[in-house]
Amino acid sequence: MAEYHTKSNDSLSFDVTNNGTLIGQLLYKSWFKFDAVLKTVNDKTYQIEPKGFWGTTIELKDCGKLLLKFEMNWNGDIVIQTSFSDFEKEYLFTHRGIFRESYVLTDPEGTELLFMKPHLKWRLMNYEYQITTSEIFETFPYKELLLLNSVHCANYYMSMIANVTGA
Repeated sequence: MAEYHTKSNDSLSFDVTNNGTLIGQLLYKSWFKFDAVLKTVNDKTYQIEPKGFWGTTIELKDCGKLLLKFEMNWNGDIVIQTSFSDFEKEYLFTHRGIFRESYVLTDPEGTELLFMKPHLKWRLMNYEYQITTSEIFETFPYKELLLLNSVHCANYYMSMIANVTGA
């Protein structure tokens, strides 16, 4: 298991760290849009773009090559489909609780891979996340991308729910 911390410097950038060491960044281009850039510590940059008529499918690309896409299903869960190294796999990003909010990433067998606890910093109106990953997750070759994408999924979920409730 590993512990990660995500801190929002402002509402447009999120730094993901492990024991104080930067793992990567999620950088939004503007408020209320899902376009973003993922940066890993090895200076690799990935583009995140909404697709489709309503922009409800979000794609992560590396130089135009689709690596991952996700969309919210009717249950309110986010279905993530990956195509890393031509190996396709599907994951489920689920919201849990109302008063004790959290998010969980599971594989098709229902194995919990990642647990994410959001913390709202009221003074700054920014979210931080405490993330715990499983031993299985830590063996994934693309764990950094799944980790950073999970932060994007949590932000996406909160934005979609806020739009539905009119908040």
